[in-house]
Amino acid sequence: MAHTGVAELLAAIAEGGGPPAHVAVIMDGNGRWAAEHDLARWEGHREGMAAVRETVEGSLEVGLSHLTLYAFSSENWGRPEEEVSALMGLLREFVDREKEELRSNGVRVRVFGEMDRLSAGAREAVRELEGHTREAGRLQLNLAISYGSRQEIVRAARILAARAAAGEIRPEDIDEGSLAGELYTGGWPDPDLLVRTSGEMRISNFLLWQIAYAELHVTDVLWPDFGRADLYRAILDFQGRDRRFGRV
Repeated sequence: MAHTGVAELLAAIAEGGGPPAHVAVIMDGNGRWAAEHDLARWEGHREGMAAVRETVEGSLEVGLSHLTLYAFSSENWGRPEEEVSALMGLLREFVDREKEELRSNGVRVRVFGEMDRLSAGAREAVRELEGHTREAGRLQLNLAISYGSRQEIVRAARILAARAAAGEIRPEDIDEGSLAGELYTGGWPDPDLLVRTSGEMRISNFLLWQIAYAELHVTDVLWPDFGRADLYRAILDFQGRDRRFGRV
């Protein structure tokens, strides 16, 4: 099915019962793509913006309700200052370039992570993008920026501990539901499918709680080369899985 066209892939997905509700993507390979094209790393990130657009358009076309993209991890702050600065600038560029089309296509954008670590300009871009698309309801696009899953879980535990210390809840009443509700993703459906590009076989501190029963799909395609056909192949792979959630 490697050379099957987009229309045929869409038809196969419809025949197989339709798409999952929520797909999450670890967008990996920008730096490697840039190196292969003898470009600076930040230019690989810029090229990756085109893959974001292609993936969003493909998600709309196939009928996803939630798409979550891992844009910038907490660990990425340790990268060279020049690369981090370029990434913050690309966030502003993405907002300026895409906000109108996202809203007109019914895409609501939610951004989650440690927003206080972003530059003032980047925080303003995030607020602008979320506000501009607030009324859209066809697809929820979640962007994980300055995000780490372990940090997210610690944050949720601290919130619950503070509530317990204040007498608002009893420690014995804390359960999976209450902890999940304090995560950045509280109220969203967990991902059904996690896609990772560039062939790396690791989770990279992404949605550790939320992907407990997600199906995993790893492709060797580098993120800037990822297109809607690659998304559809991942969904077809998902449709072929036998999801038992720990049961027989």
